[in-house]
Amino acid sequence: MAPSHLSRRSLLAAGGASAVAIGAAAASPSAAAAPPADDPVGTPAEALRRLLAGNHRFTTGHGRHPHQGLNDLHRLAAGQHPFAVTVGCADSRVAPEVLFDQGLGDLFDNRVAGNIVDDLLLGSVEFAVEEFGSLLIVVLGHERCGAITATIDAIHTGGTAPGHIGTIVDSLRPVVEPVLDQPGDPVENAVRANIAAQVRALPARSPIIAEKVRQGTLRVVGARYDLDNGRVSLVA
Repeated sequence: MAPSHLSRRSLLAAGGASAVAIGAAAASPSAAAAPPADDPVGTPAEALRRLLAGNHRFTTGHGRHPHQGLNDLHRLAAGQHPFAVTVGCADSRVAPEVLFDQGLGDLFDNRVAGNIVDDLLLGSVEFAVEEFGSLLIVVLGHERCGAITATIDAIHTGGTAPGHIGTIVDSLRPVVEPVLDQPGDPVENAVRANIAAQVRALPARSPIIAEKVRQGTLRVVGARYDLDNGRVSLVA
């Protein structure tokens, strides 16, 4: 037998076809009246501007909460085209659609404690940029990160974290340990170092991402979320 090739089309063809058929059969005035999505985003720079503008709306209390209703879900059932990918922390206070004031279908979220780029997460990010043409990857860290704090505690005490939490600590240790002697708050220094490390890791470990960055069709940026005021700022 000839080898099969997995792709978004082969993986999702059946589900997509079913969704189209159901949508056609069950079309209703309310579904037809679903508000259109925002204008398409054409460049990585436009994608970043849209996210930062959304964060500004969020922090100033002018959030639009765009296309988050059931009609929007119906519109997206046959396919998605997220313009940006987020690599964020699983912290319950760091929800990308909320803090960037985006809606269904806008962001391809990847969240794990410590926003660590491991092989599984990297494959998820590659899937988004390869299959959906997402234009921007944002590595989103945040202040007072619990995963960073746990790593620092383990380094200082020489102890180990319970269960599989130790896997997170072991992954962060090489990033955190070198900055512990720097002046300033050790957690904040480590948060920023980790953001920068994960930004470097994405193109360094992924030829798919590296090639799109080289072509100018994709940008990878780091950002830090302030829990006190909700503001997202870019991290060099």
